[in-house]
Amino acid sequence: MKKPLLLITGFILFAASVFSQASFITGPLEVSINQYGRIRLFDDAGIRHLQRASILVGKSSSEVFDYNNDAEQLDSTVLIATPQVSDFEIYGSTNNAYSGAPPDVNVKLNAYGWNEKNFVIVKFNVKNNETSAMNAMIGLDIIPELNEEYGYDTVTYNVDEGVVRFHRGNQMNMGIKLLSTNLSSLYSFEWYDGYTVDEDYWTWMNEGSLQPMYASTTADGPVTITSQAGVDLGANVATDVYYAFALGATEQAMLDNIDEAVSKYNSVFSSVTEALPSNGLVLERNYPNPVSQTTTIKYTLPSSGFVSLKVYDALGNLTTTLVSEKQPTGQHSVDFNVGNLPEGIYYCSINFENQVKSNKIFVVK
Repeated sequence: MKKPLLLITGFILFAASVFSQASFITGPLEVSINQYGRIRLFDDAGIRHLQRASILVGKSSSEVFDYNNDAEQLDSTVLIATPQVSDFEIYGSTNNAYSGAPPDVNVKLNAYGWNEKNFVIVKFNVKNNETSAMNAMIGLDIIPELNEEYGYDTVTYNVDEGVVRFHRGNQMNMGIKLLSTNLSSLYSFEWYDGYTVDEDYWTWMNEGSLQPMYASTTADGPVTITSQAGVDLGANVATDVYYAFALGATEQAMLDNIDEAVSKYNSVFSSVTEALPSNGLVLERNYPNPVSQTTTIKYTLPSSGFVSLKVYDALGNLTTTLVSEKQPTGQHSVDFNVGNLPEGIYYCSINFENQVKSNKIFVVK
């Protein structure tokens, strides 16, 4: 059923010279992204392990943006000549012009790689182009191809690490981790022709649970759907979503590479808000953090306007609304008492005008 994909390999290779796509090799890892936002991973021997990972943006059961049915190239997919925060970078963007069907979104994709590292960090900037707000479910559609073979893979979720692991026997391990928040849904099923239906995507993205294990039983292999909790996006508002992808000869090697990606994300990307100029929206890291009783959250507004500041639990459930009002330009702060919250990771999210930013709050008892 997936074999037709292999039959068109020759055409794909030919099309590489015609269509916009880009790739880079870090040493142990090769990353390739085509003009419609399809991500593929290869090892240092050129063996493919990821057939496709692509963005999903859902608004309702009949409105889900996906790779097969909706994505059209907006900006050409190119290798950036002088990356600013990494050794390698690919950029491209897509919208829903292929189908013209809602939701009307733009998705900018940046893939970042570093020399001799066996991981890549991918940023998706998702913008709501519609005239009204949407609560956007954002996730990935993933088709593994470990050692360029389909079928009989096992997909497991490592709760402690927040890592989705793809493995088969003693072959290559592939891991994927949502970096910018936590997964709210994880669901795998056996691949079948025509699975890319909005209503089904919406159902899988709203499972509301993290499937601990799925074992493929056929030569078709699994499809895995991830999602985070819905993000409130006003008209023309965008949000950033970060994922890490890693390979490893063993599970531990893969997890070590994911850990490196997390460290890189924390040092390079999650601190970007603190480096913004004074005319930009800034959400500072709360202090103290970790916190057992009360922590202070500071933020700076570049202009007067309506701002919401909310706290979500690890599953994306709204815990507390700290601010929901119009406020003036400048720095603001709010004290947040966590005394009634269970120990764990929480997410503080600020929404102002066209920007959404989030930070982690670690609650300890």
